[in-house]
Amino acid sequence: MSTAAQLDKVISKAERLIELCSALQEENDLLKLENESLNVAFNASKNKTKELDEKLRALKLAKSFSETNEKSVDIKQKINEFVQEIDKCIVLLKK
Repeated sequence: MSTAAQLDKVISKAERLIELCSALQEENDLLKLENESLNVAFNASKNKTKELDEKLRALKLAKSFSETNEKSVDIKQKINEFVQEIDKCIVLLKK
């Protein structure tokens, strides 16, 4: 094989390597953009999760207060019923 043919072969392979390098660089750039986009989405998701956790904590707290108020009302109602029963008994004892 002549030197010119070998040189042409080397040049051809070098051009092919340059094309592959360029294609890989484009793919790398696309992957970097995709990675950045996914990071932004992930951070937004983390922030939304924190926000929802805070809302859940507030709802649990509100529910516990609500249950306490309902229990209070039930207790007050029971006390009123007992007082009425005692009043009835007192009335009966006075007769």
